[in-house]
Amino acid sequence: MSTYLIRRLSYMLLILLAASFLIFALYALTPGDFISGNIKLTPERKAELRMIYGLDQPLLDRYLTWMGNALRGDFGISLAQQKPVLTLFQDYIWNSFLLAAVSTFFTWLLAVVIGVLAAYRQYSWFDSLVMVLIFAAMSIPSFFIGLFLIKIFAVDLHWLPPGGMTTTGSNAEGWAYVLEVANHMALPAAVMTLLGLGSLTRYFRSNMIDVIKQDYIRTARAKGLPERKVLFTHALRNALLPAITLVGFELPALFGGSLIIESIFNWPGIGQLYMKSFGLRDYPLLMGFTMFIAVLTVVGTLLSDLLYRIADPRVNL
Repeated sequence: MSTYLIRRLSYMLLILLAASFLIFALYALTPGDFISGNIKLTPERKAELRMIYGLDQPLLDRYLTWMGNALRGDFGISLAQQKPVLTLFQDYIWNSFLLAAVSTFFTWLLAVVIGVLAAYRQYSWFDSLVMVLIFAAMSIPSFFIGLFLIKIFAVDLHWLPPGGMTTTGSNAEGWAYVLEVANHMALPAAVMTLLGLGSLTRYFRSNMIDVIKQDYIRTARAKGLPERKVLFTHALRNALLPAITLVGFELPALFGGSLIIESIFNWPGIGQLYMKSFGLRDYPLLMGFTMFIAVLTVVGTLLSDLLYRIADPRVNL
């Protein structure tokens, strides 16, 4: 195990190094930047700022400087907000993590339950209804679902707030603050759950259909075990094994999948900050966020391999 971890960590460092250069080069070679796009600055001031931030240097020199600072924990200064990139991440990233964690929990919970029941009642009216709703959820754009729910629950029924994380001017503390955040999070979390529920439910359904046809499931039933125990103990445990590989994609999806949702619901997360920075071409912040997603991706793949080995000891790493 230790040899495997050392080898994988070495590969991860090489992958991140190559990814960092590729991402840096793509951003650097993109025409325009925050300084050149600012019409309020004179040409002399633009030239001065480009020299201050090192934008007039060759690409390789700029990358080596950025990498040296990044290894020390310094990802640069946001040109638009004039704050360190890590400081901005600390201000926004936990809001995104809260929203993504809640939606991921409900997505997997509902996907497992609905997928198991749909597989158990294959070709029934319930299974047909689930498949129709799955393809509908996968086909409708996220911004349409978000705006539609705002129209129904916020504008027409006045049940939920249309956006934000807290009520403007609120001084709530303790449980009152928790309830207020939960009330504002209901709509964006529901949209993110609906977006991820379709493909994951279909995945669990197909896995369960294959598993419940195996001989050991028939043997468990022949022994007189309750059907609930057969499905959720014996069958589901083996159907979850292929789904473990999806964990590697869940970590980056926690933050990368909420970009549009956070903008629609004005949720103060890292996704909304990224969208604003993208429009302003604030490349230091964009570079830091993209590298953060790259790190989560390689860490997620390693975590999925280790979890698969724990779930099935027969797997040889």
